[in-house]
Parts: sequence; structure tokens; C-alpha cells
Amino acid sequence: MTPARILVVDDDQYLADLVATALRYDGFEAAVALSGQEARARTRAFAPDLIVLDVMLPDGSGVDLCRDLRRAGHHVPVVFLTARDATEDRISGLTAGGDDYVTKPFSLEELVLRVHAVLRRTRPARATGRLAFADLEIDEDAHTVRRHGRPIDLTPTEFKLLRHLVANAGRVLSKRRLLDHVWEYDFGGNDGVVQTYISYLRRKVDAVDPPLIHTVPRVGYVVRLPEGS
Repeated sequence: MTPARILVVDDDQYLADLVATALRYDGFEAAVALSGQEARARTRAFAPDLIVLDVMLPDGSGVDLCRDLRRAGHHVPVVFLTARDATEDRISGLTAGGDDYVTKPFSLEELVLRVHAVLRRTRPARATGRLAFADLEIDEDAHTVRRHGRPIDLTPTEFKLLRHLVANAGRVLSKRRLLDHVWEYDFGGNDGVVQTYISYLRRKVDAVDPPLIHTVPRVGYVVRLPEGS
């Protein structure tokens, strides 16, 4: 699955680089622009799937930049980033075509979750069908799972977690990303639930060899064949 491309536009280079690094850590491809002019050029060259856009830029307003991009036919989703929190500023940004609004100071985890949430709302839904990895088969339409041809009975949450892991086979997914995609953006927040459900899946999916669900310490979880298999 091709990672979504995020353009971070902020004249504070330290903050822009910090946000871009957090997005890359979560699996996105990220680029940085430090001005409106640079953002226009990057939008054409990088073709982002979403823009994180500061309202106050050295060469103009991020709100005006958003309007200009819309007029030029760039309908990429925008998450505004600003130190201003007045209601009129929020309304101005959203009516200009923005999709969400995050006020500084902010949590990097919250911003990444907002990015995921906006992309879920705005990107075309992936067609359902069948997913397979090694001898594991997932039928999304019938909501069934088989391994070695034998059915595996999963709860809805277990199914959703396994489906996301298999759709990203070979890619290590953090607990925070799994919380976002499986338990949705507004989940209460205890990432221990991920470890619990991973253990449930292992008992069912990895009851036969070779094991497919692996832990990468301090990083996350991945579906892959063991080395040498």
C-alpha cells in the first residue's frame, strides 16, 4: 500500500521538521515548505494527499493560500495549524476550504490522529474483496478468515485488526496507528488494548506454524513470515 504524502507548511523550520518526522514515523511520506510560495511549488511537484498548513506565513496568509489552491484546482485536504484560537479564525479557515483546525501548542500524537481522520473522510474507500498472506485468507465481503483452509472465528474487532495488519503486511505498525485505524480517532487512549488484542489474534491465527504476527520491540507489530521460512 502506497503511503499517503503529507506536505507540512510552516515558517518555523524546527516545528515543520518535527511534524514531518512524526508523520514519517507513523508511515507517511512527508515534505516541508517554509513559505506560501514554496508550498505552491511543492504542491505541484510533490502532489500531496493532505497539507498541514500554518495560518501565518511570512509571505501571506495560509487561509488565502488554501483559497488559491482551490481556485487552481488543487482539492487536497487541509489541516490548519495556528497559534490563534478565536472562533472567527476557525470559521475563516474552514470556510476557505480547510478540513480541520489544530491550535498551537498541540500534541504531535493528536495532530497525526487528525491527519488520519481527515484522510479517512476524504480519500476514496478501498474496494472490499479478498486479502491473503502466506496461507492466511481474509474474505472482506463474507467477513471470514481461513488458515490452512480452516475457518478462524474472530470477533469484529479482531477481524478489523487482522485485516489492517495483513493489508500492510511487511510494514511495522505502531500501537498508536493501530488505535487510530482499528479503534477509530476518538478512542479513549490506553494503548494496552492493542497488546491484548494482538495476543487474542496470536492464539487463533498463529495456532499453527509458521507464526505470522510478530512484535518489533519499542516499535509495533507486523505480519510477515519468520526469517528463513
